[in-house]
Amino acid sequence: MEHWNKSKATDFILVGFPALYSYGPILFCCLLLAYLLTINGNVLVFTIICLDTRLHIPMYCFIGVLSILELCYTTVNIPKMLVNLLKPRESISFTNCILQIYFFHSLGVSECYLLTTMAYDRYVAICHPLRYSSIMTSKLTIQLVYTCFIGGFLFPAPEAILISRLPYCGSKEIQHIFCDSPALLSLACTDTTLNVLVDFIIYCFVILGTFISIMTSYIRIIVTIMKIRTSGGQSKAFSTCVSHLAVVLVFFSSIIFMYVRLRESYSLYYDQILAVIYSVLTPIFNPIIYSLRNEEIRIAFKRRMCNRSFRK
Repeated sequence: MEHWNKSKATDFILVGFPALYSYGPILFCCLLLAYLLTINGNVLVFTIICLDTRLHIPMYCFIGVLSILELCYTTVNIPKMLVNLLKPRESISFTNCILQIYFFHSLGVSECYLLTTMAYDRYVAICHPLRYSSIMTSKLTIQLVYTCFIGGFLFPAPEAILISRLPYCGSKEIQHIFCDSPALLSLACTDTTLNVLVDFIIYCFVILGTFISIMTSYIRIIVTIMKIRTSGGQSKAFSTCVSHLAVVLVFFSSIIFMYVRLRESYSLYYDQILAVIYSVLTPIFNPIIYSLRNEEIRIAFKRRMCNRSFRK
């Protein structure tokens, strides 16, 4: 076996899906389509919210920020994944690998906080409608957005620092579709108990904490909805909540099984399938569920298209 260490190593090799190398071009087209849908959907939503002054309220501010977050979140990993599908076993430098882990996790944690903030916003709007405008002020909205990103970029820093200081020996092959901490830890030639423990504590606090907060908000929302006397109002509110909860459950269930564990890694395909779910599929669903199914955004889009047609 080839032996090496961190001081000599300049790159890793991303193995990707070895069993699917022969389907590389097909998978490339599918992933490229998913990436383009994600980019176009989020850009469309963000543009509509920016251009329509009627949507300049806290709820749509959060949706706009979520769109930008999804653009960055997918761009960290998917372009490299696309290259790997056309050129299997593509290399990535040690520095770029660590940066990819840090920014991917930072944006992911920021999304956890933002989804929690959005759930709280809906809780105040539905459960305390008369106090909504006095609670969710413009100042508080901006502060919440800043807090989401500050917390998101601070929490993964210890993980990135610790993993960058590990010595690596043996195989340079990362058994994953992109650089991620569980796959990289398995290549370290020293005890990684501290790294695993730090990751477990951080992500227990972040992921489980935000997930519990979101579920608490939606439980209170559902209880309030049940008190609505008109069936039409109940149906509309339930439809929105169920859609949001579906996205939240898919996203959080995958990252909980991936990161809240006291082991470096499970099976190769187990980790890769989870990675596809939370890094590719969820960003596609977010603009659809949170935005394009929203009646006011659809009306704003139609109004914008009509104005453009009229000008022509």
